[in-house]
Formats: sequence, structure tokens, C-alpha cells
Amino acid sequence: MAESNLKDWLIAAVNEGASDLHVVSGSPPVVRKHGGLQPLNYEELDAALIQEKLMDYCPADFRDRFFSERNLDFALEIEDDGNMLRFRANYFFAGNQMGACFRVIPSKVPNYSWANFPQDLADQLTRFRNGLILFSGVAGSGKTTSLAMLIKTLIAMGGYRIITIEEPIEYLFDVSGVEQSTVITQREVGKDIDSFADGLKYGLRQDPDVILVGEIRDQETAQIALSAAETGHLVLSTLHTRDAKGAISRYADLFDGSMQNEIRAQLALSLRAVVSQHLLPSILPNSKRELAIEILFNNSPVASAIRQGKLESLDNNIQTGAKAGMISLDESIKRLLTSGLISNDTAARYVSDAAYLWR
Repeated sequence: MAESNLKDWLIAAVNEGASDLHVVSGSPPVVRKHGGLQPLNYEELDAALIQEKLMDYCPADFRDRFFSERNLDFALEIEDDGNMLRFRANYFFAGNQMGACFRVIPSKVPNYSWANFPQDLADQLTRFRNGLILFSGVAGSGKTTSLAMLIKTLIAMGGYRIITIEEPIEYLFDVSGVEQSTVITQREVGKDIDSFADGLKYGLRQDPDVILVGEIRDQETAQIALSAAETGHLVLSTLHTRDAKGAISRYADLFDGSMQNEIRAQLALSLRAVVSQHLLPSILPNSKRELAIEILFNNSPVASAIRQGKLESLDNNIQTGAKAGMISLDESIKRLLTSGLISNDTAARYVSDAAYLWR
């Protein structure tokens, strides 16, 4: 077995093409590759060794906060043979023992083709000049990457003042070579600002055209994001929900019952689109996962359903909006199955109604 060293584990994760590295007591370092977990060829880790190795890479100014809050997110960079490798680190305690998960951040923002993200959808989303665009999906479903690809497109188009509010900053954006002037600032929660809400509040005073909010997770952030979308800004953010309908429901549920009618009315006016993503195991072994996607665009019937709280009708609105580019998650999965990209078992596991696959 190789000698234990956090830097070596991280480099091994990158070389394996993994998305994540898990470091927990009682097992060797484990990577997630194409959705599955695989142990690396290192010895089993104990609590004392993990704490020693992890603290070597914990930023000094974050250590007190970590031991106080028992959780910490930060961006980590290491050098490997002249190349800078970047990770999103999450340190935590479990059973009073330290552990960590590291998300591998690609050195460059991928292109739409690599991610299997529909180019026509990207074109539609980047044509909006204001309003709210939400990406939903479980953790690890590629939401951050999709948002980064859209920001990269907006940078290339030029002429935008873009602000990102992230926890932590993942992809780094480059505006060099852009013909029309583009100004972008990336602010990190816990380092540059105290919260997503503060980043939004103060960001509105910085003459933005586009604001990316890493996640909407509380009422204050949700309210300011809606207000920004209403006042002529394009706001992009994420929610952890399974589908588009769940994203709208979750957004309203961030508010007290007495406010929800007002919030739904604001959403009906300001929402532009909801994109729900899932990464499904490929039918080919050792291949990257396939993107299943649900797309909801706001139109008159959708706005009416949101305003009246009749979210159960959104599934039908998506089906009838196919010509406008909408697609249900079940239909997206069915197309992946028909194209031979995923197995019958995978498709049946992820659709809401397995009978739909054979209609």
C-alpha cells in the first residue's frame, strides 16, 4: 500500500477522472467515478491520521470557525507538476471524528457538447435579459457546471457586468480576449461576504446585468433574488429539488404561508425558466454519466398555474409546451433509453412512471 498523503489522494482522484474524493475514518480514500464509489490503493485511514492530514490543508483563518461550527466549505488549490488543481472542500465532524469530501473542479469550464447540454437550450437561456432562471437537481447533478457554461457564454458575448456569489468559488472565469468589455467579479461567502443574501444586497449596488447566486436556501436570499429579477437583472441560481415543479414549490415554501400568494405572483411575473438535471449511469462501463433534463419555460398557462398555486398542472404544461422547447424528465429519460445510452433498469429507476417508457 502507498503512503498516506492528502495531496497524493487528490492527485489520484484527478488522474482517475473522479468527481469526488471521500476521506472518512475506517476506510481507505474513496473516489466517486461515473456515479460509483471506488477505493484508492491506499491504507485504511484512522481518525488521528485524517485529522493530521486534513488540518495541513485547512486555511488558517478558517480553523476557528470550523471547530466552532463543525462544518466548513472552502476552495482548495494544489500544484501538480506545474499545473494547479482545484477542489471544493467540505470538512465535517461525524461521531466526533473529522472527515472530508472534495469535489474535483475541472481546470476549464467544459463545453456544452462534452456535458451533453442542449445548445438550443443554452441559446434560449442566454438570450434572456432579465428575470429568474433556476437550476434544480440533487447534489452532484451538474448544476454548477451548467451555470458556469452559461456564464462563459455571456462573457464571450461581451458587454455584461456579471457578479457571482458562491460558497466556495469553483470555476474561475477569464475575460481576456473578449472584444466587447465584460466586467466580472466573483465573491465567496465566508470570505468576501457573510451570506448569499448579503452578496445579493450589496451586489445590486455594483451595477450588475447578470447575478449568479450559488444557491437559494433561505427566505431573505429568495426575496432579494426575486426583487433583482423584477428590476431588470438576469438572476441565475440553484435549488435542491427533483424536478421543475418541485423547484417552484420549494421556492414558495421558503416563505411563511401568509406571504406565499404574493411570492407566487412575483414568480409568475419574473420566472423565465426552470431546468432540472439528473446524471444517470451510462450503459457503457467506465463512461461518464448521461444528462437527463427537464425544461420548463414560463408562458401564460405556466404563469397562471404558478399564480394560482395549481402546480400539479405544470406537468401537463410541459407536455403541451414541447414546441417551445419544454421537455419532461420522463421524456428525456425515455429518449436516452431509446438512443441506447442508458439501460432499461436505469430508466425504470429514475422515471416517475415506468409504464411511460413503453408507450
